[in-house]
Amino acid sequence: MSEVISPVPENNSCCGPANSSAKTSFQKINQILSALGTPIFGILAILIILAVSVPEDFQSHLTFISSNLLSIAPFLLLSVGIAAYLKATGADQIVSSVFRGNPVKSILVASLFGALSPFCSCGVIPLVAALLASGVPFAPVLAFCISSPIMDPEMFILTAAELGTDFALVKTAAAIGIGLLTGLVTLLIGKTGFLENGLKDIARPKCGAAPIEKPSIHWAFWKQSGLTQKFGTESKNSLWFLGKWLTFAFVLESLMVSYVPAETITSLLGAENSLSLLYAAIIGVPAYLNGYAAIPLVDGLLELGMSPATGLTFMLAGSATSIPAAVGIWSLLKPKLFSLYVGFAFVGALLGGWIYSLAL
Repeated sequence: MSEVISPVPENNSCCGPANSSAKTSFQKINQILSALGTPIFGILAILIILAVSVPEDFQSHLTFISSNLLSIAPFLLLSVGIAAYLKATGADQIVSSVFRGNPVKSILVASLFGALSPFCSCGVIPLVAALLASGVPFAPVLAFCISSPIMDPEMFILTAAELGTDFALVKTAAAIGIGLLTGLVTLLIGKTGFLENGLKDIARPKCGAAPIEKPSIHWAFWKQSGLTQKFGTESKNSLWFLGKWLTFAFVLESLMVSYVPAETITSLLGAENSLSLLYAAIIGVPAYLNGYAAIPLVDGLLELGMSPATGLTFMLAGSATSIPAAVGIWSLLKPKLFSLYVGFAFVGALLGGWIYSLAL
């Protein structure tokens, strides 16, 4: 008889569960790392370096960071509550119903809603994609898209707490103005044919696309358990997002106040330098990480001698081109329209800072 050779069991039968377990563990670790994000790793790295390199100053840095966090905590909680309420009630959906009718009127309303709506730089992207895919004209959408990251209710409260109500109002007006400028100029450019074939597939209008539904708003959200749960989830997510970025910003501010010579800031970004606005716009476009993180940073720079107009220019230029906003917009627009978006952010920031400098 010939010898019967039993087949060797496949790897999946003996190692499959182990591989699956390792894969699951890796996914969990990846999720944790993603949730922590850049600010947490930045905070830990900086604190470790400070503890090792300048242990004598480490306590003073911790005191600076904690005292600033405590001072802004009431405003942080207020802004989180407002944002969560708007999300839970569905009031944030109102913005999707204003992009219709007369183009000029739509641009005006879109700019206002962009500056006043609770959308962050990431949250605005799905709505923008839906608007474009449903055939809404590009001019009002771009006006909303560029004004929305510059200001929202949360950012207004935190900006007013750190930089003053007047500065927050000026920044809000600038957001609306940049949105108007962007929308109206885009409307004119559209007549030349430049905007044609400028959208990526995800944002390109589809044949027979369904119109945007009328929003359903539940002002007394606590009467519905699902909305109450949504309020809690939104509050938690918003508090975590804002908290880690603001902490990171205060860590950076503590470094800046301690180790950046005031004369360097004054010579480069001070009121005496005629090119300070230009420098702020050039630095702001590529260097920005997050609009909320910029608030304490600009406050620290103002204390070191930077002019308020220059600070506004930096914040305006960076808000629209922050990493989350830029990545999101890039996913929707082809290079020529993305360049147009960045160009509007740059020019609008310069104009906003220049007008503010005339008023000071």
